[in-house]
Amino acid sequence: MLGDRYRLDEFVASGGMGQVFRATDLTLHRTVAVKVLLPGHMSNTEFGTRFRAEARIVASIGHPGVVGVYDYGESPEGTLYLVMAFVDGKPLGERINREGTLPVGDTLDIVAQAADALQAAHSRGIIHRDVKPNNLLVNENGGVTLVDFGVARSESVTSVTKVSAIIGTALYMSPEQASGKPISPSTDIYALGAVAYHCLTGSPPFTGSSPLEIAIKHLQDEPPPLPESLPAAARAVVERAMAKDPDDRFPTAAALAQAAREAKEGTVPLRPAVGDTAEFETVDDDGGRRPAWVPVAAGLALAALAAGVVLAVWALSREALQGADPGTPPTSSAAPSPAVTSKAAGGPPTAETTEPTAPTSTSVAPSSLAPSSPAPQTEPPKSSEPPAPSTPPAQPSSQPPASPDATPTQ
Repeated sequence: MLGDRYRLDEFVASGGMGQVFRATDLTLHRTVAVKVLLPGHMSNTEFGTRFRAEARIVASIGHPGVVGVYDYGESPEGTLYLVMAFVDGKPLGERINREGTLPVGDTLDIVAQAADALQAAHSRGIIHRDVKPNNLLVNENGGVTLVDFGVARSESVTSVTKVSAIIGTALYMSPEQASGKPISPSTDIYALGAVAYHCLTGSPPFTGSSPLEIAIKHLQDEPPPLPESLPAAARAVVERAMAKDPDDRFPTAAALAQAAREAKEGTVPLRPAVGDTAEFETVDDDGGRRPAWVPVAAGLALAALAAGVVLAVWALSREALQGADPGTPPTSSAAPSPAVTSKAAGGPPTAETTEPTAPTSTSVAPSSLAPSSPAPQTEPPKSSEPPAPSTPPAQPSSQPPASPDATPTQ
């Protein structure tokens, strides 16, 4: 009995600083959880001070995802204890050990709920610093409760219980925490990302023979890539939460919770939100990532390209039509029509006309196209004439020369 009110019925778990029992509140006739400070720490005033401070802080959060604190007391023998809501659930670590890996949907649900609980704590200036599977209790309906706020973080580095507690913490420890740098709410975001990694792969991101070795890996190494068989959106959430640089992680636990829920739809935040707006990226099924504005830009580029193709076709068609004018000389490989080409292009005289056409100021054919004629004007006509055209030959030189000049000036 503690305080003549709480009867300890069953041992539940043990941590670095205390033991947890399922108990009965004899005054209110309800089941509660009682955490008792380990006897070895009762003589340490620092542990006692922190134990009492944690009771007040956690009681102030008041979030359904955070274990509620009902009471704090000290027995006449000097035993310090916390009375909390009894959570009818199992530690997430037990499920991982039993099942190996968790379904992606279950993992994202757990991450979202745990991130909501962390956001409630962060908004009150509380950093958990020991987010791990055994501090996440999951009930039969999938509800998640975050427990053990900041208690294990004060464990002594020399005691045996401290060694096991540090191993549990080191497996999910953020780089800044491992290097002794100042921590922030982003520290909890990293740890929760490492928990998600463990759920999806069945193994923590890093393992080693000692807490120090594991901590150094968190500080220096990149974790093994997540399996490609996992949805790209889920991989993106975990990878961003576990970024080495805190600035590259989700800006808040609330943003992580939102991303975990949206990952089921294939989208995650691309960068921290600015004000009330946030940018998102679409994650393709093959793992590629593209900002949401990319399809718009691509569409505009395709439209511009199509317009350019239409203009080019129009220009080529116009040139082709102009090239069909009677004033355009044929190439050397084509068989010219003697009645037309000799007059329009200023080519060699044919059997039908030996009198050169008098150039006019409006005619461009003789001056600009004469060099491309098949032979100089002084060359006599070829002995073999091309086949006669089906149309009647042009009139002899007595005809006015204005007709062949009309087309080039049009």
